[in-house]
Parts: sequence; C-alpha cells; structure tokens
Amino acid sequence: MPVSLKRALVLLCIPLLAVVVSACASTTSNSFKGESHAVAQTIANLQTEATAGEAQKICSEELARTVTVRLNSVPGGCKQALKSQLSQVDTQELTVEKVHPHGSTSASAEVKSTYAGKTKITTLTLVKENGVWKISKLG
Repeated sequence: MPVSLKRALVLLCIPLLAVVVSACASTTSNSFKGESHAVAQTIANLQTEATAGEAQKICSEELARTVTVRLNSVPGGCKQALKSQLSQVDTQELTVEKVHPHGSTSASAEVKSTYAGKTKITTLTLVKENGVWKISKLG
C-alpha cells in the first residue's frame, strides 16, 4: 500500500473510530431538533455500527462518498480498512455536545469523548448526500 494511502487511512479511520466506538454511551439528545437532530443521529448510528463491528454498513450508510471512494482505493477497500481498525479500537464514552449547521448541505458537530478518565472534544464534519447526513471528515 502506498505511503500516502496508508497515511490517509490512519488520518481518517483511527481517530474517527477512536471517537465513535463505545459499548454503552449516549450520543443523541432530545435537545437537538430538526437537522441538528439528524446530524447527531448520524453520529449515533456510526457509533452503534462501529460497536457492532458492521464495517460494511458504516461504509455504505454513514460515510460520505468522498471518504468511501478514498478508502475503496486501498487494498481490501473500505470494509476491510474499517474492519481492521474496529478490531484495534477500545471503547469509550461519547456525547454529541453541539451541532452547527452550515447551510442546508453541511454541518459540524462537537463530540466529547471520555476514555480512561480523559476528556477530549473533537469536531466531525458532515455533508448531506441525497437527503442523508454523512460523515466527511474529522477535525
């Protein structure tokens, strides 16, 4: 695998999965309404699927096309890349703190993760594709 593709995988998959994988966290809140709720729900879905090890479902339903195209260009494709990462990530607590819509087709979400007593805020960027929110990048 070329170094640039490995780097892209590491930059996307490991931090993304480290943020979203959890065995028992609460990611959505009733305080989110409308599109903000839909954005938070996408992150909750990603977390649920990551916890269940459903790499194919993550690739097909939760990640933006630009991400899946990039991951499909590596040996084994998106599913294999995520399966490999899912097997290496420990669980943590995760909460969607804020959602910031940027027009009708992009948004960002501040996600608080807690692992081993340490708290970190990470920003996920999402895009709307065919009426559905998809995760397009981390940070």
